[in-house]
Amino acid sequence: MSTLTITEQAIAHTPLFTNDATIMGILAILLGLVFYTAGSVASFWRKFYMFVPSVLLCYFLPSLLNTFGLIDGEESQLYFVASRYLLPACLVLLTLSVDLKAISKLGSKAVILFFTGTLGIVIGGPIALLIVAAFVPDLVGVDGPQAVWRGMTTVAGSWIGGSANQAAMKEIYGAGDQMFSAMVTVDIIVANLWMAVLLVMAANAKTIDAKTGADTSAIDELKDKVSSFEAKHARIPTVADLMLIAAVAFGVTGAAHLFADNITPYFVEQFPNLAKFSFHSKFFWMIIFSSTVGIALSFTKARRLESVGASKLGSVFLYILIATIGMKMDVTMIIEEPVFFVIGAIWMIIHASMMLIVAKLIKAPLFYMAIGSQANVGGAASAPIVASAFHPSLAPVAVMLAVLGYTVGTYMAWFCGQILQNIG
Repeated sequence: MSTLTITEQAIAHTPLFTNDATIMGILAILLGLVFYTAGSVASFWRKFYMFVPSVLLCYFLPSLLNTFGLIDGEESQLYFVASRYLLPACLVLLTLSVDLKAISKLGSKAVILFFTGTLGIVIGGPIALLIVAAFVPDLVGVDGPQAVWRGMTTVAGSWIGGSANQAAMKEIYGAGDQMFSAMVTVDIIVANLWMAVLLVMAANAKTIDAKTGADTSAIDELKDKVSSFEAKHARIPTVADLMLIAAVAFGVTGAAHLFADNITPYFVEQFPNLAKFSFHSKFFWMIIFSSTVGIALSFTKARRLESVGASKLGSVFLYILIATIGMKMDVTMIIEEPVFFVIGAIWMIIHASMMLIVAKLIKAPLFYMAIGSQANVGGAASAPIVASAFHPSLAPVAVMLAVLGYTVGTYMAWFCGQILQNIG
């Protein structure tokens, strides 16, 4: 009888879909449906996506597959493949398109607010952990993959850069799947609540700017420049263009793996004390190499690949990665671990407060504050949404700042992780 019971339990816990090819197909269909409906002109979908960001569904829908036992997110190898092959390729293509000169021409106020947002995330996390740990001491002093500080590094990666940087922090700092699932849920809910606040503020931008005395003349000029640049350089990609993009993306990915395979053993043998700085992690060196080469290529003719959709293909890789992250989530964690949401809320309040204070001090337009914040917290997936709420032609500006977020995200999130590690 006991054997039968064990067998019945095993059957009951066996997911409906176990073949990764099948699961990948399901994820692709879900992503396709999200973007198809998000681009629909039907009034229902237009109203729906005014309140529910598409990036939220890209996490949430795959998470339902895991929550209801249709798949086993921990057993699937899809996240491993996406994080090792698509993630480095994604980082290369997203950083490849960064135009540091163009970003500097946006004006010092935009850049100041962007880095204020970054600083708010870097110091906000440790402060939030210290505040909550004063009331819940069990949050600190925990070792192993389920340590809260490890999970928080993934939020830092997401809120400074994006999902690619978030996945990088998970691997670099070794956050466990359960903790990662909880923190991804915190990330999505808290970040989207803040984006909703920004969208409401955008609707009242003229009134707010008038009260703060901000000079918005530069924004009007910026709208014209961005629109003309997009019209001049964009063209339909050929097969040769797409193959060249793939060659650069996966060529650098292969080189990144080769670099990591050789430099990691060197640091393990020669510098054993640097393990706490992640220098013994192959994944760390792979991500650093990919990001650095991507930045270097942005100063070469390779940057022309952006005109034929380099960052768009990078975004495709990114959304596949997001879906594989989502399928490891368990939405019931919202109920089980409310203290994590308290940490996330305090963290975001610190970030938002710094943004608003600095924006008022330097009399920056609300637009700069909004995209500076969202380029950090939301990345290229949602920063254009906020920018478009001001004017559709400003979306590429938000993308440029978001790409800057991808560029510095891994480095700054790693630094935040070092602070969190000393606290936790």
